[in-house]
Amino acid sequence: MPLPRNAKMLSTKQSRAGKVGPAAANPNPEKPLLQEESCQAKRSPSSPQGGPKKRSAFGDITNAHKNQVVAGKKEAVKVAPHKAQRAHAALGVAKNNEINLKKSMKKTPTTEAPTEPKEDPVPEELVPAQLPAVEDIDKEQLGDPYANAEYAKEIFEYMREREEKFMLPDYMAKQPDISGDMRAILVDWMVEVQENFELNHETLYLAVKLVDHYLVEVVSMRDKLQLIGSTAILIASKFEERCPPCVDDFLYICDDAYKREELIAMEMSILSTLKFDINIPIPYRFLRRFAKCARATMETLTLARFLCEMTLQEYDYARESPSKLAASCLLLALTMKNLGGWTPTLEYYSGYRSQELHPLVKRLNFLLTYQPHDKLKAVRTKYSHRVFFEVAKVTPMDMLKLEEILKSC
Repeated sequence: MPLPRNAKMLSTKQSRAGKVGPAAANPNPEKPLLQEESCQAKRSPSSPQGGPKKRSAFGDITNAHKNQVVAGKKEAVKVAPHKAQRAHAALGVAKNNEINLKKSMKKTPTTEAPTEPKEDPVPEELVPAQLPAVEDIDKEQLGDPYANAEYAKEIFEYMREREEKFMLPDYMAKQPDISGDMRAILVDWMVEVQENFELNHETLYLAVKLVDHYLVEVVSMRDKLQLIGSTAILIASKFEERCPPCVDDFLYICDDAYKREELIAMEMSILSTLKFDINIPIPYRFLRRFAKCARATMETLTLARFLCEMTLQEYDYARESPSKLAASCLLLALTMKNLGGWTPTLEYYSGYRSQELHPLVKRLNFLLTYQPHDKLKAVRTKYSHRVFFEVAKVTPMDMLKLEEILKSC
């Protein structure tokens, strides 16, 4: 709601009045002040910004000294009428003035030369030279209302909190008719569906998460696995896409293996089992955020996306934290491109130190070198296209060389 005109004028006047403060608070313009935030955070009476000014005190002492001298002269003038002769009176006045002046000088307390007030030492943790060079990655988009830059940091902190709620257990142990290889085949098919329908990558990642979380709660047979996967894509499309595919499209891609009633019933079953809480954190969103922190090019980001999408088929990576998986994929991509290591900005926004990511980075490079499911080539074929910079054709790093680089980081 727009503010009243008087309120705008008042805020403008207050902001203009606030500009005078730093200039008036610095008595010595040649001496640089601390940053405005540190001055407001901590002030002491001895600092020139926050304590009482001592210029007036120096002036009072000088005035007192002059008043005492004049008072001595007045006392000497009172003695003068008691003298009979004018010559002796003049000499007596001069002598009395000299005596009174000496007495007043003895009585007046000696004042030391004024010294400049000492500033409190700045704590070591606030010294700019000792602070890590953390860049504000959202300030460039503060003027874009579609970017929500002022809420970006809080949004990703909230997603990090929700990660703990959606950590997956080892659910394959209680699935008698489904194995990790069957899950890999299903995910490979889901990648093809996402590519054929030209869906967002977020839709694919969320659909895989929906399948995993549903299988945690429900024991299913292998003949229903494709129905679960197609229904998960339908739900994720409604959540992520502006124009999601219709039910008939999913019946068609399943080669009419299921009826409309079965697909709708499975949709109700998945949503009710997950209690309609389907805003599950996915690695893809964290990866985009971290790549922005690293100022990565689109080719480097695409390489990290390829590494991250390769893990969708692997059941062992399903239980990894999405944010940690995204950070590890980006670190491996940066290392493969010789673009440096984990910067303070990445450490600040991701919440992970480089040493915490090293074990997962080595596993990702091993996955890229020795593919467990070499017959499932949907992800590799997808990222071999020139649209994706043919990042699937990049040679994996030597394990020994990778360890040396990670140790030096």
